[in-house]
Amino acid sequence: EGLKKNAEEQAECRCFSIVFKGRRKNLDLIASSEEESKQWIKSLQKLVSNVNNLNRKQTTEHWIFSCLRKADKNKDDKLSPSEVKSFLRLINIEMDDDYADMLFKKCDKSNSGYLDGEEIAHLYDLLTNREEIDVIYGEYAKTTGFMSADNLVGFLMKEQREKATLADAQKIIEKYEPDEQAKEKKLLSKDGFLMYLHNVEAMILNPEHSEVYQDMQQPLNHYFISSSHNTYLTEDQLKGPSSTEGYVRALLKGCRCVELDCWDGSDNEPVIYHGYTLTSKILFKDAIKAIKENAFKTSDYPVILSLENHCSLEQQVVMAQHMSSILGSALVTSPLGDNMPTNFPSPEELKGKFLIKGKRLQKLEATFANKAADADSVDVTEEEESSDESAEEEQ
Repeated sequence: EGLKKNAEEQAECRCFSIVFKGRRKNLDLIASSEEESKQWIKSLQKLVSNVNNLNRKQTTEHWIFSCLRKADKNKDDKLSPSEVKSFLRLINIEMDDDYADMLFKKCDKSNSGYLDGEEIAHLYDLLTNREEIDVIYGEYAKTTGFMSADNLVGFLMKEQREKATLADAQKIIEKYEPDEQAKEKKLLSKDGFLMYLHNVEAMILNPEHSEVYQDMQQPLNHYFISSSHNTYLTEDQLKGPSSTEGYVRALLKGCRCVELDCWDGSDNEPVIYHGYTLTSKILFKDAIKAIKENAFKTSDYPVILSLENHCSLEQQVVMAQHMSSILGSALVTSPLGDNMPTNFPSPEELKGKFLIKGKRLQKLEATFANKAADADSVDVTEEEESSDESAEEEQ
């Protein structure tokens, strides 16, 4: 929206937006050329992809490093005693001041009164050391201080409650063991064991459930649907801004039902805002465009447009035109089958589709009755024409 207001029309190919997590506003940017814009977009997409592909260990280290930077108030790459305490609070470690001071002195090998370089790394090692993991590893590492594939199978079945085979254990060793000599001997070191525990494969959740595993062939109304209320609002409900960003964020988070509060606007263009308040307004058609562009980036399952419709009949016609022209064949405007449905279609049947949730002027049965009447009318007309043609030939 900011780009539309402040950029000339021909600059669209040079524009791009950075969408942040949380309630922070988008950052709208205009490059000096279309080529530069493409380079920025490609580089940013690569950065996002790299972050999304971090394993749990890397994600934890990335988070800890960001907390270290926040704790380093004067940005000198060193941590004073007070900055260490601030760092501990940021990573949710509760300890009294005496213990924190003892930890600081233990790491301050140079006696300089601050920690830097290897001293900070030593602090990290002390904080991330897990004695309970040492105990578990020691219990199963029966092969000269290492965990054999057989030992690992025992751990997976007894501790993790997983159905594991020797082949499964060997795959884990091959994937996570950093020591090449141990890997050749099909042994898992403590470092390899930690690498495995920090990975998604060792999560408490069933790895088979990382993708959709439920039956998605049931009627749509048999499911809980992730829904958004007042989707267009980015701040408060009384005087805050309305924005298409709200729809982008909700859809990228996997929301499958978004709300559109529709009111008559100027120039015969319906608008969306929180009625009878001071919230700003956005064009209905801009919201539909944003929904179309982002609807199926996170999920292929149908998106429901929940219309709170306050528009006049005249502007409702405009709404229908915008939805039809923008959403095209993806908009479900009639039942999927030829007969009167006895139930809702399933999420699987509706993949990639848009549904409108609102009040109908007539019931579904009436729609089918009208279609049947139209079909009968066509049939009668054809019969009459055929009869007329026969009569003419006889004459």
